[in-house]
Amino acid sequence: MGKEIKTNAMRILDSAGVDYEINLYDCAEFVDGSSIADMLSQDHKISFKTLVAVGKSGEHYVFVLPVDDELNLKKCASAVGEKSVELTHVKDLTKLTGYIRGGCSPIGMKKLYRTVIHRTAENYDRIIISGGRIGAQIFINPHDLAGLIHATFSDIIM
Repeated sequence: MGKEIKTNAMRILDSAGVDYEINLYDCAEFVDGSSIADMLSQDHKISFKTLVAVGKSGEHYVFVLPVDDELNLKKCASAVGEKSVELTHVKDLTKLTGYIRGGCSPIGMKKLYRTVIHRTAENYDRIIISGGRIGAQIFINPHDLAGLIHATFSDIIM
């Protein structure tokens, strides 16, 4: 595996000694997670997307959920102790995280934001998350992921 394909997320996993697998695929621009799972014949239940939100306090939060599901913002707010949260505008994503839409990994953001993973991830030995760029995926144990980024598990979907 050449260095040119290593992302910040992968380097952090390597440094931490966390077991993971990489899957690279051809994709030049943003495609939603459900379409990627279809394109790669992957189980939608283990394919997770990463969304960033801002709370009423001004703090930012990261939510990791199955690609076919939508966040329940009230549940998200409750999970992080906020009165309310709203999704961050896509134009602000790179400035906040260092990642672009479609390549946003919960690992290796510019700052370690409080992160909540949807509780269904705990049902699987491995889940699929973004590898930190479009065309890269990371297969990882959800508990290893949570330990690395200090995430919690909660019901955050509709």
